[in-house]
Amino acid sequence: MADIKVLDDGPLLVNGVTLLDGEGNAVETKEQYYLCRCGLSANKPYCNGAHKGKFESKVRA
Repeated sequence: MADIKVLDDGPLLVNGVTLLDGEGNAVETKEQYYLCRCGLSANKPYCNGAHKGKFESKVRA
């Protein structure tokens, strides 16, 4: 099952979703990966933990 979970004060946890680049080409990923939401990662679009203590966001439906 494909899903994306918004982690409190952190990244998006992505499972079973194909990541496409700006030209529509599939980016090689693992089955589960973390995408940066804070903009501080040096490894965008992936999270590298740079958000810790510097980013607050708690998304609720």
